[in-house]
Amino acid sequence: MDPMALVTQYNLLQNGPPEESKLATYMKRQNNASPQSTLYSTLSKNYSNLDINQSPLSMKKAVDNFQASIPTVDFVPRNLVSSLNNPDGSSMYTKDKSQPIQAYQKNVNGTTYFYPPDTNGTNQSNGNIFDDPSGYLPMPSIESPTSSLYAQDDLRRDLLHRNALSMASPDSDRWPDLPENIEDYHDVYPLDIYGHSSKILSYSTSTYRATYSKTGEKCCLKRIHGFRLTITKYAPLIEAWKKINHANIVQLKDVFITKAFNDSSLMFVFNYHPDSESLQSRHFNSNETLNGYNDPFSSDPNAPRPYSHTKNAILRHQHSNGLLSENTLWNYAIQLSGALRAIHGSGLALRGLCLNRVLVTGHVNTRARLRINCVAITDILLNDMASSNMIGHFQQEDLTDFGKLLLALACRSLIAVHQDNLATSIDLMARSYSSDIRNLIRYLLSSQRRHITELMPMIGARFYTQLDAAQNHSDNLENELSKEMENGRLFRLLVKLGSINERPEFNLDPAWSETGDRYMLKLFRDYLFHQVTEEGRPWLDMSHIVQTLNKLDSGSSDNICLYSRDEKTILVVSYQELKQCLEQSFCEIASVAASDDHIKAE
Repeated sequence: MDPMALVTQYNLLQNGPPEESKLATYMKRQNNASPQSTLYSTLSKNYSNLDINQSPLSMKKAVDNFQASIPTVDFVPRNLVSSLNNPDGSSMYTKDKSQPIQAYQKNVNGTTYFYPPDTNGTNQSNGNIFDDPSGYLPMPSIESPTSSLYAQDDLRRDLLHRNALSMASPDSDRWPDLPENIEDYHDVYPLDIYGHSSKILSYSTSTYRATYSKTGEKCCLKRIHGFRLTITKYAPLIEAWKKINHANIVQLKDVFITKAFNDSSLMFVFNYHPDSESLQSRHFNSNETLNGYNDPFSSDPNAPRPYSHTKNAILRHQHSNGLLSENTLWNYAIQLSGALRAIHGSGLALRGLCLNRVLVTGHVNTRARLRINCVAITDILLNDMASSNMIGHFQQEDLTDFGKLLLALACRSLIAVHQDNLATSIDLMARSYSSDIRNLIRYLLSSQRRHITELMPMIGARFYTQLDAAQNHSDNLENELSKEMENGRLFRLLVKLGSINERPEFNLDPAWSETGDRYMLKLFRDYLFHQVTEEGRPWLDMSHIVQTLNKLDSGSSDNICLYSRDEKTILVVSYQELKQCLEQSFCEIASVAASDDHIKAE
């Protein structure tokens, strides 16, 4: 090596680069723009002072110096460093305690989470930072001051979305042949994606949402096109299926034949669960349906059939789809086993459990509800009144299909359930899941005689976890319902006040709302909504409105002082008197509204 090069490297190490060089300018700029470098250099310097050969006293002094160089703030995630800077570019996490950290922090079970401020300057948690696929990580949330008065935003959003789906009306140009009524059902709306019908065995099918005229209940209608047989002999079987009312089964309501579509169509009426999707559409890519786990209803001879795949193919599906958490698998296994237990306990068999027949409603990790769909269809379409000894055989097939469904979910691959791949799939599943879930699937796929009740010991204490989650969810819904119940009670009071206050004319008396009890209620309306501060600014206080309405509804004996807007009239009344005025005035309006004599011919 050139001796001059060694001299240059030595000078750079000892004295740094020349001041006029571009390297020195770049390093200076980096030091000024990154105040964290000073912190890192201080830590490195003090860390280098720690020597195992030092005496205990000198070691303690070095440790104290090292700890003193650490800022007195908690750990801040790396992705929040850029957000913890002052407007002038200086760092916020310094030893100066008068400079607070602007990041929002939340302590959950002893762990502190940090969230950057949003664009509006308020601190909000980011649900994507600490997302746990198991769904058991408690996510911190920021509640508004009025959160105790209204339902949760996510629950309200889900309910509004489901209600919108239930109230959607069809496009007459898109479905010109759609009948207005199907027997006792009206407001018919197609549910098939893009209007395409599906296949069950050799029959074409369509799905509709409709309203039952007698009760106003939303129902799901499954239409079997061109069904030319009678269903009289299936009446006992249909009644047996209609009696099954289980939380994880879409209940069968009725079966009938109709001519509304200008043919003989067999209609199955089920409960309607909006915003639901099949397990296959939720957890698998659509292109995977071409091979492997086909719909067992399909009798198309040209349909693609399973074929042997290698271990790498299953691993490729796992990598592309991502593995489900074991908690999710146990959640699905518990719900589906409960549904099969109810079906087998009634002396029936599902006959064809697959991913397409299981509907999932709600979020996959928190409130996922599974429901087995399209019950009783196979029994009628196959036209084979199964004898009692065949029911046991079909129940064994249900358990095998149950094991294949769980294996497909565990491997996140539809080809994993092919007979040639079962052993390989179970071995691959054992790499990511516990031996308990593996033993459960092995038992379901075994050739021995099995019974649905024997699954309970395999589930074990996980059943209590599922039960606890369901009860907590029920308590949460009851709490949200109680909020809406109180809101409904106060809403009725506001409706009465709005119907009385400043009514333009009543019984040909334009001054009715400005006299007597109505004038007192008008002043109360101003006391409730139109108060101002000493500076004349509007005074908005939700607690004042809620507390005042509650006292009015209960008829409290507390007195309040009512002022007119010109402050020339002052009334001291009790809530009990105001309630009497409200009820009496509203009764006058209601009685006249219900009277036919009040209607004048013009």
